[in-house]
Amino acid sequence: MALTDIAIKTAKPREKAYKLADSGGLYIEIAPSGGKWWRYKYRFEGKEQRISLGTYPDISLKDARERHADARKLLASGANPSEARKAEKISKAEISGHTFEDVAREWWKSHMANKADSHKNKVIRRFEQYLFPWIGNKPISSITAPEILQNIKRVEKQNKLETAHRALQTAGQVFRYAVQTGKAIRDVTADLKGALPPTTVKHMAAFTEPNEVAQLLRAIDAFNGTFTVHCALRLSPLLFARPSELRTAKWADFDLETGEWRYLVTKTKTEHIVPLATQAIAILKELYPLSGHGVYVFMGGHSPMKPMSESAVNAALKRMGYDTQVDITAHGFRAMARTILHERLNIDPNIIEHQLAHKVPDTLGTAYNRTKFLAQRKTMMQQWADYLDELKAGAKVIPLKGKTA
Repeated sequence: MALTDIAIKTAKPREKAYKLADSGGLYIEIAPSGGKWWRYKYRFEGKEQRISLGTYPDISLKDARERHADARKLLASGANPSEARKAEKISKAEISGHTFEDVAREWWKSHMANKADSHKNKVIRRFEQYLFPWIGNKPISSITAPEILQNIKRVEKQNKLETAHRALQTAGQVFRYAVQTGKAIRDVTADLKGALPPTTVKHMAAFTEPNEVAQLLRAIDAFNGTFTVHCALRLSPLLFARPSELRTAKWADFDLETGEWRYLVTKTKTEHIVPLATQAIAILKELYPLSGHGVYVFMGGHSPMKPMSESAVNAALKRMGYDTQVDITAHGFRAMARTILHERLNIDPNIIEHQLAHKVPDTLGTAYNRTKFLAQRKTMMQQWADYLDELKAGAKVIPLKGKTA
């Protein structure tokens, strides 16, 4: 007789396993522990074989019969259900390691190894926010260009055009990695060239007119926030390092006797030297009694073992009444120095670019040398600090050629 749900539910375990048969080789095995396993017994090429169809009650009687019917169809077509099951498991195992998220994280771990933590975190957050929730669990080889575009357009509709471009770009890098590692046949993002409107070049907000700079320097002197942030503000125009490098500056990298700050540029992983003007040294000496016992020059407000917040300088500029999107931003001190040093103080652009730790084209190609122009850079940094003092004091500024100040 065919099995019924009541018969299965009421079946009690015995000292030894026993079977309750349904039909066509389908039966349920009751284990001494009480577990109930669906089995299908059949013959293939003259040999008796069996496969598991799941456990009861997770697999109901109806579900077991459907699985049994599928297996019998395979057997009727000349295939061994057991071998088909093994092949299916292998296929699923392969796919599970080749989803878009798996491949993206593998690419990220490999290709971001030498990148700055801030950049690495931005890249993975972009995946987690804009791509993984929708296509992360799909086999990368099955994803189409329209699927990618649908997700990218969702980002664009949030008025994040630049982010949409970056998300598409990094998705393309993941697909190319998948092609190189045999997980996909081609990079489908290549079909999306021109699918997004171009972005406009956005420059960091910065003051480049002497009278604006003078007002900014006076506002910095009058800032009434914490001493740590005040010192960071005062040093920002004197050092014009990248904001992330300034806030994570370590005392061990400073030599106040020789007047140098030596550190590793996070963006390019190259050693860099910043000559310190006497004004910068004086500020650092003021700050040393507060944080000199620790690691970081600019200690965090909550823990001396952490640097100050990455938003501290921009937040201070906002408190002073400046719009960091339009007027000046922490990164804008670099643009301010680059422009005024060249246009007002007539400094050779190559010297400025080396001080900014930029790669400068030379006869051997694009290169950067941490000690190149070092003597000239020391002179430039002191000249720059003196010029800023003159601006702040209201002295006559150096006019552009053919213009008045």
